[in-house]
Amino acid sequence: MDMSVVGTGYVGLVAGVCFADSGHRVICVDCDESKIALLNRGEIPIFEPGLKELVERNVKAGRLEFTTDLDDAIKRSRAIFTAVGTPQGEDGSADISALLEVAGSIAAAMDGYRVIINKSTVPVGTHAKVMEVISRKTDHPFDYVSNPEFMKEGAAVEDFMRPDRVVIGADSPAVVEIMREIYGSFMRRDERIFVMDPASAEMTKYAANAMLATKISFMNEVACLCEKFGADVEAVRRGIGSDARIGNAFLYPGVGYGGSCFPKDVNAFASMGRAMNQTMTIADAVDQANQRQRRIFAQRVIDHLGSDCNKATVAVWGLAFKARTDDVRQAPAIDAIKMFLDAGITVRAHDPEAMENATQELGDRVTMCDGGYEALKNADALVIFTEWSKFRTPDFDRMTDMMQQQVIFDGRNLYDPKTVAKRGFHYVCIGRPSVSPA
Repeated sequence: MDMSVVGTGYVGLVAGVCFADSGHRVICVDCDESKIALLNRGEIPIFEPGLKELVERNVKAGRLEFTTDLDDAIKRSRAIFTAVGTPQGEDGSADISALLEVAGSIAAAMDGYRVIINKSTVPVGTHAKVMEVISRKTDHPFDYVSNPEFMKEGAAVEDFMRPDRVVIGADSPAVVEIMREIYGSFMRRDERIFVMDPASAEMTKYAANAMLATKISFMNEVACLCEKFGADVEAVRRGIGSDARIGNAFLYPGVGYGGSCFPKDVNAFASMGRAMNQTMTIADAVDQANQRQRRIFAQRVIDHLGSDCNKATVAVWGLAFKARTDDVRQAPAIDAIKMFLDAGITVRAHDPEAMENATQELGDRVTMCDGGYEALKNADALVIFTEWSKFRTPDFDRMTDMMQQQVIFDGRNLYDPKTVAKRGFHYVCIGRPSVSPA
């Protein structure tokens, strides 16, 4: 099928490329000329495993192109996906102004029937607003579909190619069949399409992210309580995760969630409730617990260094909010590093992919190091924020030689405490008893 994807951010780019790889002819559209020029040179503006290879393959095959010409793309497409940003406003609500503007532009360019499919995360009721905008600007027939994405950064290509589910929010049985055609190549093994009304599809996206964020914040609070009683959250995690009603996913305690989705979506979920005079008590608490968790962890480091903060150097491993991405939006590491800097601590940091983006957030106040061991030079403590695989099996002897003091604050519980203590380190992690060298 001939289709366009408007917006080449994280969602739009991955979706467009994956649709092209499944055999559709895809035009990716963006108003950012520099980004389109970058893509046309074969360069990828985000880090996502496997994405660059897919772009190269599908451009070469003639199934994928990038342009700033929205009118031309709409005229050459039967289906148009919208994947523009819906940033958080000051009150926590999602700003859909860019989506409404794009909807109007699509309507103005239409020369016949089109299927307009929204993949952006939007408040419930947005579908009615989008349809109203389009109806005002065109007499051509169209169908609107809410088709939220459920991709994880770092595994987005895999998630799109082998989705757990595809949610289709539509009122017309005919357009549902068109959507089944679009997603048919991803459903060869079994049918995982869930059809519902557009409002329910919009709600599903927010409810899913709020639920996952809730599990993370809940486990972080369990971890804090474990520390008070001397319990081990790792044992607790295994104990409750074995219950099939709970499961193991998202039960790993840490420094809190970040990224472009969970923080924004939890706040928007709560904002939707306030707009309808429905207090979203749990969603509000989830956000508060998440913010508190990163502050508690950073403060532990500051308290450990005490009056020597202005003479201390901290090594940071991991800047992205999670592994396998270069995304530092709402990353716990960024907030914590700002606290370190405010306390007078010198920070040396390394991340395999996110240092350039982190520099945009932190400026030149942090020394970015090409390697993890380089960041350890004369460090008084190592602080781990991201669970990159390269951090999981370090050379502890080399670390000892590099560091001024053998102290590790592990925000991802990467190591066995007893093993680290035997290697001569004071080790502080999340929800497990701290250990010192034997």
